[in-house]
Amino acid sequence: KFDLNFLKKYNISVAPPLFDTMLAHYILHPETRHNLNLLSETLLGYQPVEIETLIGKKGKTQQNMRSVDFELIKEYATEDSDVALQLKNVLEKQLAEKQAEKLFYTIEMPLVQVLSDMELAGVKIDKQALAEFSKQLHEEVTEIQKQIFELAGTSFNIASPKQLGEILFDKMKIVENARMTKTKQYQTGEEVLVKLRHKHPIIDLILDFRTLTKLKSTYVDSLPLLINNHTKRVHTSFNQAVTATGRLSSTNPNLQNIPIRTERGKEIRKAFVAIDSDHKIVSADYSQIELRIIASLSGDTAMINAFKHNIDIHTATAAKVFNVPLDEVTKEMRRNAKAVNFGIIYGISAFGLAEQTGASRKQAAEWIEEYFNQYPGIKNYMDSQIDFAREHGYVETIFNRRRYLPDIHSSNGIVRGFAERNAINAPIQGSAADIIKLAMINIHQALEKNQLQSKMTIQVHDELVFDVLNSELEQVVAVVKQEMMGAVSLAVPLEVEINWGNNWLEAH
Repeated sequence: KFDLNFLKKYNISVAPPLFDTMLAHYILHPETRHNLNLLSETLLGYQPVEIETLIGKKGKTQQNMRSVDFELIKEYATEDSDVALQLKNVLEKQLAEKQAEKLFYTIEMPLVQVLSDMELAGVKIDKQALAEFSKQLHEEVTEIQKQIFELAGTSFNIASPKQLGEILFDKMKIVENARMTKTKQYQTGEEVLVKLRHKHPIIDLILDFRTLTKLKSTYVDSLPLLINNHTKRVHTSFNQAVTATGRLSSTNPNLQNIPIRTERGKEIRKAFVAIDSDHKIVSADYSQIELRIIASLSGDTAMINAFKHNIDIHTATAAKVFNVPLDEVTKEMRRNAKAVNFGIIYGISAFGLAEQTGASRKQAAEWIEEYFNQYPGIKNYMDSQIDFAREHGYVETIFNRRRYLPDIHSSNGIVRGFAERNAINAPIQGSAADIIKLAMINIHQALEKNQLQSKMTIQVHDELVFDVLNSELEQVVAVVKQEMMGAVSLAVPLEVEINWGNNWLEAH
């Protein structure tokens, strides 16, 4: 993808078929690293020349390739090409042995061109909106800091875990025998503080302080610095070979981590705007895709029926778990049922569910037990996945993407439990990743085939975002809906929610 992007700047396009050694190795060994030199050493027993020997180590004194003697560049570049070709010959055979060719050639390789075009298209950012939001956040943070100092009776560096721990546990004595780190420092991570919320009002203020300062530094103040001088847009990098589940990630900026549940987090999305008044931002989101996948994989009749009859799945679950008619399900029942629905996918325990919902551990255990009584197919699926992983050492998605789980036989209960949860969740998350990738490929091809100017610009979780020409809006919405809903045939229909507006928040 890096090479394709570079060549496109010189109006050179590379026609398929393509073979990317990094992606081939990623499919075969998703948990490990995939860089060329490492693969060369492990698969070919050959150590290529490191780029640092040509341009020096990273830092201020590092040169660039323009300053290197041409003879050295020639040797370095041809060695790179030679190693890549030799790796291709090795990895091609391994893909065939692991029945991974279809995944590689029909999903991962076609996606390279799609992501390349998305990165080059970029997104427009409203600098002014972010500058105003930054000022607002600064004022809020200053006010919260003042309140924290008043409650603590002294000023200190809130961002310092050491100082914060001493204030909370030595000076204020919020709890006795507070947990310590290996370096004899008090633990002040989010997980620890959340459990202490009811002990003192200062805790909520500290959590707010952290949320706002992170939001300000990571996105509000950083996004404008990422705007390209030539295109006046932000061009994120989509990473195809990072997550073990098959999901995409992104860097500069990390779009996956933009908070969407908080009001302040939503303000970030407001800054992603259409390129001009002739365009709209269109957002298309798969609705509850992971629950639809588990319904299909498990074949659970009750869950499949709920989806087929278009009954809200959280309401349907609440009615079953709390044994009430559908029309008597309260908001609180639905909220708790939602926590159970999504928690089950991630192997949640009664303790975890109790913490999440505020229920007692006994009550949470009863909910989980009743859930499995009402959806026996889900329980059978979970047990069969763990058995499959124990027998084969891996689990796989509906497109045969494998997740290897060597810890499934670990004698350490915690380590084994983590592998068992992955055995249940990896096929669901991985299938969702494969489905949206297929949809992206098909949409990209349809936009090109119909010679539309509108572009796909962002993929985050189960959502795709487009910069759409107003005159093409109706046509693009129809194409996106058709290709996302038709990406794969499951036992339940895929549902897609599509909205549009002048910015990402309006469209979401």
